[in-house]
Amino acid sequence: MELNNVKERAMDTGATDSEAMATDVLVVGAGPTGLTLAIDLARRGVDALVVERADRLFPGSRGKGLQPRTREVFDDLGVLDAIHAAGGPYPAGMIWQDGRRVGEHQMFDPAETSVDSPYGEPWMVPQWRTQEILFARLEELWGSPVFERSRELGGGRVAFGREVVGLAQDDDGVTVEFASGAPVRARYAVAADGGRSTVRRALGIRMTGETVDPNPMLVADARITGLDRDNWHVFPPRGDADGFLAICPLAGTEEFQVTARFPQGTDIDLSLDGIRKVVAARSHLSPDDVTEVRWASDFRPRAALADRFRAGRVLLAGDAAHVHSPAGGQGLNTSVQDAYNLGWKLGAVLSGKAPESLLDTYEEERLPNAADMLGLTTRVHRGEVRRGAATRQLGLGYRGRSLSMETRAGLPEATLHAGDRAPDGTLGGVRLFDAFRGPHWTLLTVGTDETALPPLPASVRTVRIPSYEAYGTGVFLVRPDGYVGWAGETAEGLTEYTTRVGVA
Repeated sequence: MELNNVKERAMDTGATDSEAMATDVLVVGAGPTGLTLAIDLARRGVDALVVERADRLFPGSRGKGLQPRTREVFDDLGVLDAIHAAGGPYPAGMIWQDGRRVGEHQMFDPAETSVDSPYGEPWMVPQWRTQEILFARLEELWGSPVFERSRELGGGRVAFGREVVGLAQDDDGVTVEFASGAPVRARYAVAADGGRSTVRRALGIRMTGETVDPNPMLVADARITGLDRDNWHVFPPRGDADGFLAICPLAGTEEFQVTARFPQGTDIDLSLDGIRKVVAARSHLSPDDVTEVRWASDFRPRAALADRFRAGRVLLAGDAAHVHSPAGGQGLNTSVQDAYNLGWKLGAVLSGKAPESLLDTYEEERLPNAADMLGLTTRVHRGEVRRGAATRQLGLGYRGRSLSMETRAGLPEATLHAGDRAPDGTLGGVRLFDAFRGPHWTLLTVGTDETALPPLPASVRTVRIPSYEAYGTGVFLVRPDGYVGWAGETAEGLTEYTTRVGVA
């Protein structure tokens, strides 16, 4: 789908400048975070509007790496086939010196797939393409009959060109005003508007952080001749005044991502001629080998974390809550998983089936997680650790948090606990990820004849499988975002948990 078509197909909000539009959730920002959240809300029947300051989706490749855990999230959201078709695995790094290939460099420690973790390696998809795929999925869900009444009332999917200039909230909702167009009244608002978040600043929430690298960086999407597309081409610095250059083929396109580091204080020229000069000065290529620049930007790597992720009826997600160095490919992935954590909680609260306090667990779970990932990306950027198991995010979880109820005593550390990611596997003709897929909770009995299961809402799916090494034996209640919420040898005590959490 071309970017211009995406813009044209975005639904008008239908409201005039003099009347406010009402929605359940207003999502500010149409990046990967905002679109993922909107998809998750849409499949729960929640009326949500996404507003975006720019006049189109982001056009660059910046967040090009999708980690295995994010691939699992996209599997659940129904976009993984499109993501796989649009991208490919990361190529091996090729080191160049004086126009000669002098060795290979593996960007990531090797990983194998397994029955419980079917996606072992990161998958490369340019960010602009990921966003187009997410947008198309949102459009598909919005076209379902459940939203017919919302469409009649002028409800929208994504409204471009809507710059937030004011925000006020009370006990019942949030009112957001824009530089042009009608205000929007929402029961909740989510700031997914990036590292310079207008919403976060309006709330007075500080970000605490540090400069990871004082040297400015260039990143650009360009068409280049004279290089193969089987390798990530790396040109090390050739002197104190020269920074590195990396040219990576972007899977699924005819373009390369160009990345270059400059001495502190450099004013980077983002024009075609400027990028040609950098490539020619740091590699064996000629200026004319760079035939086109599709997008270019400069930045200074930094790490920053919001002091809190919630202020009343407004929640922060993605770069609005945490800003990462691009090293290690954690920023977009952590952001998508913010949205995945928040979507089911907003849906449960808005339906009236869960207490409003459930939203407090969003910050409780995601803020420490984001802090850990910030530390990891900073260490990767500085060369202190390699891109390995931790960057794949399969080991992240919520052990010890208020939504994680482990009733079995004396478990070895390596055993699956409440709060851990629920593994995949196929047993008795049932693939677990297929059973988990959807906006529901799943009650999983493993290797037990437990029949005295408590009454649960009809929306909870019950699955029985034989004993399985990844789980052992017992009863497990799997959350809508694929983490074990409750675990026990039997179902005793499960009702207390489902009542407290508002399982719906």
